[in-house]
Amino acid sequence: QVQLAESGGGLVQAGDSLRLSCAASGITFSNYDMGWFRQAPGKEREFVSVINRNGALTYYANSVKGRFTISRDNAKNTVYLQMNSLKPEDTAVYYCAAERSGLMPTFTSKAYDYWGQGTQVTVSS
Repeated sequence: QVQLAESGGGLVQAGDSLRLSCAASGITFSNYDMGWFRQAPGKEREFVSVINRNGALTYYANSVKGRFTISRDNAKNTVYLQMNSLKPEDTAVYYCAAERSGLMPTFTSKAYDYWGQGTQVTVSS
């Protein structure tokens, strides 16, 4: 049974930082590229960042580039998203996802094989 469990969301003020974690089980974690997506109320789910299976390649949406950092620890089956200088427009439910094909970079949500349940991030102004 595959499970991706996000944690670390919360309510913060603009300019603050948060670190999201996503712990994977039921998959061979090092065989998957891992992505972060987010969905704000009334909007479609959008790509945030992706990291390849060995952590050597990363990609970011323009809206978060320079503020967010994705990383992974294959020994812990965990991917992270460090979010700095948060803005109210970063408010959304954040999801992690696993993608097996290896066709980096994968920006579209449909390409991902497994998803977590999401963690809420709220940034107040």
